[in-house]
Amino acid sequence: MSLTNITILAIESSCDDTAVSIIKNGKILSNVVAGQKVHEQYGGVVPELASRAHQANIVPVLDVAVKQANIQLSELNAIAFTQNPGLIGSLMVGCSFAKSLAQTLNIPLIAVNHMQAHVLAHFIDEPKPAFPFLCLTVSGGHTQIAIFKNYFESEIIGKTIDDAAGEAFDKAAKMLSLPYPGGPLIDKYAQQGNVVYEFAKPNIPELDYSFSGLKTSFLYFLKNEMAKNENFINDNRDNLCASIQHSIVTHLMKKLVLASKQTGIKNIALAGGVSANSGLRKAIEDAEKKHQWKTFIPAFEYCTDNAAMIAMTAHYKYFNNEFESLEVAPSAR
Repeated sequence: MSLTNITILAIESSCDDTAVSIIKNGKILSNVVAGQKVHEQYGGVVPELASRAHQANIVPVLDVAVKQANIQLSELNAIAFTQNPGLIGSLMVGCSFAKSLAQTLNIPLIAVNHMQAHVLAHFIDEPKPAFPFLCLTVSGGHTQIAIFKNYFESEIIGKTIDDAAGEAFDKAAKMLSLPYPGGPLIDKYAQQGNVVYEFAKPNIPELDYSFSGLKTSFLYFLKNEMAKNENFINDNRDNLCASIQHSIVTHLMKKLVLASKQTGIKNIALAGGVSANSGLRKAIEDAEKKHQWKTFIPAFEYCTDNAAMIAMTAHYKYFNNEFESLEVAPSAR
């Protein structure tokens, strides 16, 4: 197998974004994402609707990605796809399509873990973190701190025991009657407000996270204030967003600082959809100065779900000869 001019097509379909990216010799040639607005009216992702939308979107998205990359399918050396974690129906669409394409072109198949890909998105562009580094991965479904010793060897040293941080943002947004997805709107309005309210501080030992108590505290605070003034949320929207965002970010940073002190590692990376949050990004930048860290945050387009991170992971797996048979199947976890 030739190890020069390696071109890989990657598919990401773990949730409600259909994405295709093409990478050649470690350089991203295209990164195309199609979202699904159908979920907005339901206040969250509907799994059945998501899988149907993937089926409708995957061919057009692939076509655009191939044209942007200016390649032919015959030039591909491998097909990669997100195997886990995610919504099983959505994963099945990407997996089935990837297997069919790999079989048709008679080229290898590469399965990628979505969470690992979020971390390896740091290696798409410069600057790239040196090993070992700590990575705080924060998304709608996951919140964890891990030590990365190399591209494929990692150790999770802290994780959420209930809700993920992204989930906490979205649920708080729903309490504020903000449309889905609410996390980015909380960030937007927080920038216009001030931190004036305090909520219950999670008290979880060691490096684990918990956001359920904070979420409950926020809910009861709103109920109490709404009983006094039915327009409380509308009158104080920006300050409420600033306050809940501050609480979530403070909890995230407290454990990350502790992890750095315990391990002695000062190379700190941020990954996952919530890494696009301006409050968290500023907190990381402030901590860099205070603790003499060297920090790494991906470009915005590589923070949320995308196929470029799947492609980057597949690039390293290709050179590590990590291929799958056509019997491979997706898994939700």
